Amino acid sequence: MTRRQMMSTALGAAAALPAWGAEKRPNILFAIADDWGWPHAGAYGCSWVNTPAFDRLAAEGVLFTNCFTSNPKCSPCRASILTGRNTWQLEEAVNHFGVFPAKWAVFPDLLEQAGYHVGYTGKGWGPGDHRAGGFKRNPAGPEYAKHTLEPKFRSMSNKDYAKNFEYFLEERDAEQPFCFWFGTHEPHRAFQDGAGELSGKRFQDVDVPAFYPDDATVRRDLADYAVESEWFDTHLGRILAKLEEIGELDNTLVIATSDHGMPFPRVKGQIYEYGFHLPLAVRSGGGRKGRTVEDFINVRDFAPTILELAGVEVPDSVTGTSFAEILVSDAEGWIDPQRNRMLVGKERHDLGRPNDWGYPVRALRTPEYLYVRNYEPERWPAGNPETGYRNCDASPTKSLLVRGFDEYYRMSFGKRPAEELYRVDSDPDCVRDLAADPAHAEAKKSLRAELQQLLELDGDPRASGQAWVFDTYKYTGSRRHAYSTWQEHNGS
Repeated sequence: MTRRQMMSTALGAAAALPAWGAEKRPNILFAIADDWGWPHAGAYGCSWVNTPAFDRLAAEGVLFTNCFTSNPKCSPCRASILTGRNTWQLEEAVNHFGVFPAKWAVFPDLLEQAGYHVGYTGKGWGPGDHRAGGFKRNPAGPEYAKHTLEPKFRSMSNKDYAKNFEYFLEERDAEQPFCFWFGTHEPHRAFQDGAGELSGKRFQDVDVPAFYPDDATVRRDLADYAVESEWFDTHLGRILAKLEEIGELDNTLVIATSDHGMPFPRVKGQIYEYGFHLPLAVRSGGGRKGRTVEDFINVRDFAPTILELAGVEVPDSVTGTSFAEILVSDAEGWIDPQRNRMLVGKERHDLGRPNDWGYPVRALRTPEYLYVRNYEPERWPAGNPETGYRNCDASPTKSLLVRGFDEYYRMSFGKRPAEELYRVDSDPDCVRDLAADPAHAEAKKSLRAELQQLLELDGDPRASGQAWVFDTYKYTGSRRHAYSTWQEHNGS
């Protein structure tokens, strides 16, 4: 039996569930934060970021401990989610501020064609140019942005995401299934300085990753990030309450996640565990509640899962794999032994190098290891120093690190070797590079070969001698993007 046939079998099982019978197709709520990182949710044991709505989804559904994006930057990840393809399979959409070609179907359009009422609020796909790629609207669907509010802190968007969801519901036909993309702009930078302290956060409760100094500036910055992350959860809670009020919660597939890690040095846009490891909780119409699943989930798996559970044919362009069978299962732990490998990579994110070059990377994540291949190690991974390390958002933590020129500076901004190797099972912060350790030579050799093989099977141009094509893709953002924020933050 092929994997697609297995998924069809799983779909049949889902359709047999009372809540998701053939006569009533499930609604879809896709909730995605902007720059919210793993493991910053109460369901993962984090005590300094309060996420009661996300925790509720985990308690009433499935909590995934190994969800990953294949490209830890906003627009590439979101393009992967929408199309069900890895980013190096998306031509120009592999890059941040790129063109999004409409040649690949996106799941909101497919659901709309199948009779679903679709829409989004907040941040859909972006930043970049979807119209140049052939889309007539944002690939996430029609925008709902009618309602605003006074946010908790001035750094937050004034969009009333939850109220806009209610407005979206008012426009659907009676009994029409819906698909709504709820995307906050939080916790994207910038933050209101001191928001964490004003919210009662205790700096001593904050967990500081090993790649940062245990410094009051870092702790304060992380506390401000926590408050922004909680804003996403607040609106998620309001939306869940509305679904419950109208009797639609149990007939709604709710997926809550993020696009990549937190907006801090060595995380956002970087190929380390904190950059590409995502929170994920799913509440569905079947399966035993309150399960924790360890299977590897890629964001490109969302589209085929959504389409299969909605009874919509999955197009051949999709390269991700549905995990519907996990959602309708009663099992937990490691369910599918084949879900134990993850490809990660990037090309160009933000500008900041001669000739607008990117920093190409590919990596292979296994349950034990992270093997990283940096194809151009002579380049600066976060952008050149003279341009302000532009592939890293301005922040108090960044300002602290770039003044130090110590080991913490090197880990976030220094040049990197051609190969890196980490035991993520014992070193999730990825601070002990084992690539030069003779004891791990065989593991490195094996992972290098496996990475190349998997990339070739994935059709990655960088693995097939066509790497030059990535340098031909247009950058659609401002030439001053990120540089101006660097100047403002540093007073220059």
